[in-house]
Amino acid sequence: MANYVIRSSASVRDIAGEQWDALLQSQAHPTPFMRHAYLLALQASASACADTGWETHVISLHDGAQLAGAAVLYVKTHSYGEYVFDWAWANAYAQHGLRYYPKAVVAVPFTPVPGNRLLARDSESRQALLAALIAFCQQRKLSSMHLLFGSEQDLAACHAQAFLLRSSVQFHWSNQATPYADFDAFLAALAQDKRKKIRQERRKVSEAGVHFRHAQGRAISAADWDFFYRCYERTYLEHGNPPYLSRDFFHRIAQTMPENWLLFVGERAGQAIACSLIALQAPGKADPAGASAAAGVAYGRYWGALERVDCLHFEACYYQPLEWCIAQRYQRFEGGAQGEHKMARALLPVQTHSAHWIAHPEFARAIDHFLQREDQGITNYLDDLRERSPLRKA
Repeated sequence: MANYVIRSSASVRDIAGEQWDALLQSQAHPTPFMRHAYLLALQASASACADTGWETHVISLHDGAQLAGAAVLYVKTHSYGEYVFDWAWANAYAQHGLRYYPKAVVAVPFTPVPGNRLLARDSESRQALLAALIAFCQQRKLSSMHLLFGSEQDLAACHAQAFLLRSSVQFHWSNQATPYADFDAFLAALAQDKRKKIRQERRKVSEAGVHFRHAQGRAISAADWDFFYRCYERTYLEHGNPPYLSRDFFHRIAQTMPENWLLFVGERAGQAIACSLIALQAPGKADPAGASAAAGVAYGRYWGALERVDCLHFEACYYQPLEWCIAQRYQRFEGGAQGEHKMARALLPVQTHSAHWIAHPEFARAIDHFLQREDQGITNYLDDLRERSPLRKA
């Protein structure tokens, strides 16, 4: 066992970005949302900070000058922005006169994208990092720690330390082993009713006079980003909530990680009326030793519109990104949390996971029993969804 030096910091800024990102890219499931620049933008823009209920702590392992492991832990006073719902657990604590908050979350704020949360150079350092996180929670007398949408490696480490495992369902689109030649080839793989429905929805948008353009990376202008934020903010306000992310946050990620963003803008009569923002994990390079390159992945994130047009949401958030993914030979498009309606657009159900450390032994047992029953329900739900596949039967 290596003799690690364990450090705790109040900011991602205290670890060199090059070291952080090098460790991230060595993981099995890196995403743009765990990049140093992304996490720093969340904190520096005051989108995820103590004032918004996301008190930041960076726990890191050091082996001499080498960064051997790192994770961001947020001490939280609420359960908003997580997409794994534990309000019932908090209520149960309150009914028994116990405090559920503050609690700890190891996650990307406001982002239900699966990927590595425990950045570590090997399984030994991952276990040591997780032990350091538990020790932090015990020292702070926190009720619990929740690792959300973790990778297989994260979950294996959590399982070894007696965390409770929980499942949920998302909807992802996958390109074929032999990629689709174009959007029509993709449609041909669907059942006839689904194929017909998609063509009808796209036709409605076209006949309404809406056409789309896209911009990627530094080609996304400041005016484009301003328009995007108007749409993003309006979407939240229409649902009665202020947006989680500030305009300053998007300014920061546009400057520090432009290559990870793709913007679709819908225009009518020369005026922009809608947009969707997509995050990108570019394909990796093939390993000289012969290992295959990592697949390109696109992530549907945010959308908004200033005018109401029938089926505009489907065009902006699904058909335009899928058409782009097919043209660019991207392997996967992840549509985010929830939404059975995504299946009609050929985003198929996949199981995602979280892991939970509960300090109170009796509550840990009660939650474990609840999760066992819930897991059976998730299994039945997945079976039912798979019976309703939109793909054409062989």
